Amino acid sequence: MYQFRMGEAAQLLGVSPDTVRRWADAGRLSTERTGGGHRLVDGIELARLAQELAETTATDGAALSARNRFIGLVTRVVRDGVMAQVELQAGPHRVVSLISAEAVDDLGLEPGVLAVAAVKATNVVIERPR
Repeated sequence: MYQFRMGEAAQLLGVSPDTVRRWADAGRLSTERTGGGHRLVDGIELARLAQELAETTATDGAALSARNRFIGLVTRVVRDGVMAQVELQAGPHRVVSLISAEAVDDLGLEPGVLAVAAVKATNVVIERPR
């Protein structure tokens, strides 16, 4: 059983440690205390809450087959002729997309704009940090 400190849990959920503490105090997230009084969140419990949060994320009524949706702010747009590189910051995640410059214009993408990156890949590599 893997356990996370409150700050680690907050980082993984993309919220502040205070938010995680409030959720724990309200019973939305169960924790246990160490001998020193620090709270720990069980990895399975954290995964459950992460899925719950992902399911409640607004999709504006769009129906898509892509399940991996990252809502965030556009931080950078680099144009190179016909193509453009768009960077989106979604919580702690940086998502980079290569799309046509025409699509950038049509969507009005520029730094500071709210956007959604929908990712659908045939090959996804999962790594586990040491």
